[in-house]
Amino acid sequence: MATAVQTRKEFPIVRRGEYRLPPGLKLNLPFYLTRKFFKPGDPIKLFEYLQETYGSMSHYRIANSDVFVVHEPEFIREILVNQADKFIKERTQKRMKILLGNGLITSDGEFHKRQRRIAAPAFHRQRIQAYGAVMTDRALAMREEWQPGKEIGALAEMMRVTLQIVARTLLNTDVTAEVQQINDEVNAIMDLYNFLVALPRAEAYLHWPIPGLMRFRRARKRLDAVVYRIIAEHRQEKTDGGDLLSMLLRSRDDEADHSGMTDEQVRDEILTIFLAGYETVATALTWTWYLLAQNPEAEARMHEEIDTVLQGRTPTLEDLPQLKYVEMVFAESMRLYPPAWAMGRQATADVELGPYRLPAGSYVFFSQYIIQRNPEYWPDPLEFRPERFSVDQKAARSRFIYFPFGAGSRQCIGESFAWMEGVLVLATIAQKWRLRLIPGQQVELQPKITLRPKPEIRMLLELR
Repeated sequence: MATAVQTRKEFPIVRRGEYRLPPGLKLNLPFYLTRKFFKPGDPIKLFEYLQETYGSMSHYRIANSDVFVVHEPEFIREILVNQADKFIKERTQKRMKILLGNGLITSDGEFHKRQRRIAAPAFHRQRIQAYGAVMTDRALAMREEWQPGKEIGALAEMMRVTLQIVARTLLNTDVTAEVQQINDEVNAIMDLYNFLVALPRAEAYLHWPIPGLMRFRRARKRLDAVVYRIIAEHRQEKTDGGDLLSMLLRSRDDEADHSGMTDEQVRDEILTIFLAGYETVATALTWTWYLLAQNPEAEARMHEEIDTVLQGRTPTLEDLPQLKYVEMVFAESMRLYPPAWAMGRQATADVELGPYRLPAGSYVFFSQYIIQRNPEYWPDPLEFRPERFSVDQKAARSRFIYFPFGAGSRQCIGESFAWMEGVLVLATIAQKWRLRLIPGQQVELQPKITLRPKPEIRMLLELR
């Protein structure tokens, strides 16, 4: 059903001393959530309400903290690019340090810049292009295991294949025997994420015998055991196996003291990239199959392109420029269901954003999920239209109405890796199979670290 173009709302500025604030909730957030019957674990509902009620920017308070929710692309540009030096990671993302340590996602300031300089060569285009064969090989192995008429969990299968891809390319190791264990640990951590974020000073209580924290400690310990074992094996071999871990172990910060990374620093970066590199792509692929199953015309066009380009052979890296529609399908899927569905920052100084002046210490949030479904920027936003990502349409759009991998100096370092993996896995599987939705499912959003479906999406395998 077509959606009318949204009329931009205008509200008077709220003045508080020297500060000029946008409108928003008059009550502190916890009371308002109770009053509006929002689920505490469903922040998307809150963001939707604020956008629909107050437009481009809104304000609420939690205790004594000011929180601003931003839906204006130019304001997001200011936060992520033009005034990025006035912002640091906010509390919920820093809370991820209890799992990821001081890696690229959680670190700030000079340490983050140094770590990114060291890690950057591992993600140079020439380096990651060597991994195309691994991506198609793992997708091919999985598609050959499948049987017609079999029921699968789409997310579980996509996590299985992307985990194997990341393990081979990132770590030059085979984790096939450990896939189920790693999946179980990651799922346990994802289930606990909102609990850990909501618990004040969770890091101070990690040793307490609270069931949720005990489960988290066990999951983290098992993941650490896998990662440290692989680091030790690489250190002992002292060779560059062509994988990203070898690159990180051999890298040096030439702009500082020429030193490399300690085992703990490598662990933090590897676990960060490991989880981000398979969890996000697996989630994106899962939503893609879900959307294709409901949009047979787009699915048919994608199949036609795959058949025409590949002529029955397995896709390779050289085929990527010709698999344009497959890439458009993947891009449109991440518009509707971005794995990284929201971002946040905390201001370290007073900040001017358009007509507003925000105080130092303020928290600002913006949601890719909300912006990428805003009818002001996307006509008929709930419709699945891969053609939105044709070369002409992309060139005509503002940069900050579509940013599934972030932007600015903290833009995802593995973005090109993710695009290559998504397109190659889609093309390899869709060359042989259709994935059909089992009728009667009620699929909901589960906004945690990534935007997962809830419950698992059940699908039937059908040979093309």
